[in-house]
Amino acid sequence: MMLDAVFFDRLSRLRLTMDHRTSMNLTGNRKSIQKGSSMEFSDFREYMPGDDIRRIDWNAYGRLDRLYVKEYMEEKEAVISILIDTSASMNYGAKTKSELACMLAAAFSYMGLNNMDRVMLYDMHRMYLPFVAEGGKRALPRMTAWLEQCSFEGTVDIAQAVRELPVKGPGVTILISDFLQEAFLDQESLTKLLRFLDYRKQRTVLLHVLAKEELSVELTGTRNLIDMEDQSTLRVTLDAASIRTYEKTLREFTDRMRRECVRAGAFYEVCSTGADIYQLIFQDLRVLYDI
Repeated sequence: MMLDAVFFDRLSRLRLTMDHRTSMNLTGNRKSIQKGSSMEFSDFREYMPGDDIRRIDWNAYGRLDRLYVKEYMEEKEAVISILIDTSASMNYGAKTKSELACMLAAAFSYMGLNNMDRVMLYDMHRMYLPFVAEGGKRALPRMTAWLEQCSFEGTVDIAQAVRELPVKGPGVTILISDFLQEAFLDQESLTKLLRFLDYRKQRTVLLHVLAKEELSVELTGTRNLIDMEDQSTLRVTLDAASIRTYEKTLREFTDRMRRECVRAGAFYEVCSTGADIYQLIFQDLRVLYDI
């Protein structure tokens, strides 16, 4: 992966936003809805038997002649789950979709690690064997090594992979895929997937990785197209009319994905292998960050 120290230094200033405040019983940099013992003041409430008397606000007692205790926000560790489509179709392109997918996964993993979140990386072929990255930036070398050994082959069932996601509380789930599966031609399949993740209290992010060559076709003439996953072939003649039809159909597909994500409160973005990674991370995806 061609990511340098300057890139990671800029990433260190960013943090993923969350729709749901975390309630995991772990220590990190996220503010929980649970009340705890950190030094950030939250609210007052009336004293109840069993409360720590050290939290009584005696100034309030002097003014109101009633006992009140101070409550504080408890800092918790968020869980960021990143699912990578490792099917064979991700190997397409002069700059492959798999390479961009790993760069995106590395960037969002680093953001989480830098903010002391727990990062779970999943190869959709092996959902039962995630890479768990925690403990801050020192986990970066192991995380990078894990990404570099990912093998992109065969087929995956994205919906099934999501159903196998073992989330136990609110968090962020990022799906990185080309979404080139017949199931996603049916809007209902995407709707069910998004509803499932919302039910599991996840902030859902779909990064639709497509090759530059898929977004802007430059091939012409009669060609044999070979499916990278099942090796089936299709003989087509690529002329101006057929290319316009293809590009129109692709736009309709991505527009439909975007509309459904907006309706479900999820984030969606097409990520081209032809895009500059700095532009992609620091501009196109900036709505995902709260700092």
